[in-house]
Amino acid sequence: MFRLLLTVFLIIVASFIFGYFQELNPGLITIRINPVESFDLSPISLVLLSMGAGAFVVALLVGARETKYMILNWHNARLRRREAKIEALYREGTHAFLSKRTSEAIGLFQKTLTLNPNHLDALLWLGNIHRAERNYPEAIRLHRKARSLEERNVEVLLALAKDLEGSKRFEEALQTLQDILRLDPGHLTALMLERDLYIRLEKWSDALDIQHRLMKATLSEHAQRTEANLLVGITYEVGRQLIERGQTGKARHFFRGAIKRDKRFLPAYIGLGEILIREGKLKNAAEIIEKIYLKTGNVILLHRLEELYLEMGEPGEIIRIYQDATQRDPQNPVLKFYLGKLYYRLEMIDEAFDLLSTLEGPQDQLSDYHKIMANLYLRKQQMDYAVEELKKALGFKKRVVVPYRCTQCQQDSTEWAGRCRRCGQWNTYVALPWVDTSSAKPETVTAMLETPPIPYQNVAAPFETV
Repeated sequence: MFRLLLTVFLIIVASFIFGYFQELNPGLITIRINPVESFDLSPISLVLLSMGAGAFVVALLVGARETKYMILNWHNARLRRREAKIEALYREGTHAFLSKRTSEAIGLFQKTLTLNPNHLDALLWLGNIHRAERNYPEAIRLHRKARSLEERNVEVLLALAKDLEGSKRFEEALQTLQDILRLDPGHLTALMLERDLYIRLEKWSDALDIQHRLMKATLSEHAQRTEANLLVGITYEVGRQLIERGQTGKARHFFRGAIKRDKRFLPAYIGLGEILIREGKLKNAAEIIEKIYLKTGNVILLHRLEELYLEMGEPGEIIRIYQDATQRDPQNPVLKFYLGKLYYRLEMIDEAFDLLSTLEGPQDQLSDYHKIMANLYLRKQQMDYAVEELKKALGFKKRVVVPYRCTQCQQDSTEWAGRCRRCGQWNTYVALPWVDTSSAKPETVTAMLETPPIPYQNVAAPFETV
């Protein structure tokens, strides 16, 4: 009722105002539509018509704006629902992967990328899964797409570098790591990965440069020790590579650098001896290797001396060194075995027989021992004993013994080298004349860096002369 009365009141007021202004402004105004058509309006009618037209235009603009806002709100709400669904799929994918449900995780990440092909995290996770499954081409494709979305994303660049390394595209992997280091020169993970790649490619000088940078980084005490040991090994490898190139003077500097950092690093000592041998200073080399043996007691040095003195035509010297060693440690069966084997090698039959026949312990484990003893009995015309020894050698059921073993991963080798070809560690080979089966550990260490064995020449495999 009130609205009706208000409407009537407003109409009356409008009529009054219209009449009032109509009286104040008599006459007509001619409005021409075109040169021949026109119509007349009173001034007040023109004003009201103008006001009405303005109100209509305003209402039209306001209506258009509100319609636009309504459409945008509807679109944004739809996008939010879509994003929520995408994020839910992504979270479910990460949860499935962390729960070891890899196949389910792959499906969820693929659904995420179907809804949003540019979802960076889904691309990163899915690529990492494919790399773990050794599907390197797909991992590279996904991580390169992620890189195209964020060129400076270090996490994506690291993932791509690992993909390229896994697919053995080492140069591309190095380039990617260098891109990371241009963005962040102190990125430790990138530096370590680049160093490991240089080691794998045997670019020892480049690896050494990076290792020096890593040694300046702030690391835990354990990590510092690990990196320091690695620095010694890389320094040694630079020297070894220089020997191969004939640059003995430079090689000597690096070997001494390795020894300065680790007084027990045997490969560098042997390297210094090899430099003297290459320079024709055989006597000096033998004296230095003997001094190192007296200091370290490492049997590997005796093997090197054995070959060196025999090459020099001085078997008496190596016999003297072995005899002195056995006198210092008369209960050591290893030294006795190698001395007896040297006697056998030099056709000193009686001496070899007298020494080897007194050994206790290795007979049940070492086939080579029985081979030597069989030959000695044959030389002495004791055929029955020779046959017994041959039967023992031929009936040997345990694994064939090799002279060197890595103490880190239990890898056996017929040739000594400064670095284990299985675990990639330096200074870990020891000389064993037989296997202690009671204390042998199972070989559970997985190969990390497969490397070719790089022995020095003339470091003999002491069982090969049987």
